[in-house]
Amino acid sequence: MRLTKLLAALIAFAALTANAQTLEKKTITLAVGGKNLLYYLPLTIAERKGFFKAEGLQVDVVDFPGGAKALQAMVGGSADVVSGAYEHTINMHARGQPIVAIALQGRYNGIVFAVHKSKAAQYKGPQDIKGMKVGVTAPGSSTHMAVQNLAVKAGLAPNDFSAIGVGASAGAVAALKRGGIDAISNLDPVITKLETDGDVVVMVDTRTAKGMKEVYGGAYHAGCIYAPVEWVKRHPNTTQALVNAMVRAVLWLRTASVDDVIATVPKEYYGPDLALYRGSLLKNKEGFSPDGRFSMEGAKNVHAVLRQFVPEVQKANVDLAATFNNTFADRALKKYGGKK
Repeated sequence: MRLTKLLAALIAFAALTANAQTLEKKTITLAVGGKNLLYYLPLTIAERKGFFKAEGLQVDVVDFPGGAKALQAMVGGSADVVSGAYEHTINMHARGQPIVAIALQGRYNGIVFAVHKSKAAQYKGPQDIKGMKVGVTAPGSSTHMAVQNLAVKAGLAPNDFSAIGVGASAGAVAALKRGGIDAISNLDPVITKLETDGDVVVMVDTRTAKGMKEVYGGAYHAGCIYAPVEWVKRHPNTTQALVNAMVRAVLWLRTASVDDVIATVPKEYYGPDLALYRGSLLKNKEGFSPDGRFSMEGAKNVHAVLRQFVPEVQKANVDLAATFNNTFADRALKKYGGKK
């Protein structure tokens, strides 16, 4: 029995080593804007479940206050890839800097727009966003774009409110509680914390299929893994290994219980308030991608949103098919038994 276990371990090690030897780059730097957010939960699952390691990768995750900052790190060369919002792929193509999404983490935006309880009675609809100080993870991030979308649809200009960067954790909660902002556009667990404490009134909620349909009209691409097109071309095996790990993460989440997730994430994600984190998970669980794949419908809906208020996107003829690539996810699904 002992010999059998030893042989099995040697075979597994040999397979891992052989896989690692094919990688163009074994250590990669991945930037993310708010790793603790449920928007990026598949990333944490891939890391904590050892899926990156199993693919022969060492992924050094660098956390930033918001997705726009993570994007800047990649563009500046200090990160290889990003776990961020799909919106950035379209924006960058429109600016002549092609990046490509290679694994979808979320099919629901998961962003909530909520108003401070002291302002709730005066808020009658998105038209009242005008003049507000709205806390977003970082200016230019998906949380900022979500408010711009609401504003423009209500007949406002995209800059008719002030976007205040408050991050994606305790700082965001504190900013709202001390009255430094009138409203907040953020994700869980930040929003559930503010809801539970009675500090906000939720006005727009895209954590559910109903909310997504109301705001975006249907399929959508939210959190994803993206990289420069040229980086993917130079590192096809490394890209495949990275996507393999991420697809394994979303497949795992598809059947995992809330208790399974809690047992996997770092304890600092929920701290002393486990019930709060549990509630956040329940509100967001259906929003994760079931298979890591993108759809043209989802891309078109994101593009339609951005065309309302991003001048570069309005002027450019963006080839949406070039903003995402399902090739790697399809291979991963074939290998790990998922369904297309």
